[in-house]
Amino acid sequence: MGRRDRRGPGADVLLGRALAASAAAAGARLEIGDSAAEPWHSATFSGARHAIRAEAYAGPAVARWLDELGPEAVHVPGHLVADVAFSCADAGAERLSLRFDALTVAGV
Repeated sequence: MGRRDRRGPGADVLLGRALAASAAAAGARLEIGDSAAEPWHSATFSGARHAIRAEAYAGPAVARWLDELGPEAVHVPGHLVADVAFSCADAGAERLSLRFDALTVAGV
């Protein structure tokens, strides 16, 4: 019998889950959509640059969460979220279309 690879989800999936959990803790509902990640390296660190699309119900809870969103609010096991930013476009009166851009550093 061979040994199975049990590495689990990648940083992009974990980051999406962490964003949704952070929003939920603030009383907001965030639905994660498509995500993409590209490897990133510096002289001493490696990680990834992420782009994540999401939708949220408009309201005071999500507005407050987005105003306070920073790397310290997003916890990804085995990674450091070094930067996180968002852009927002109205999808309708009740929904927001969001794009999150983040940088994670692996093994921190």
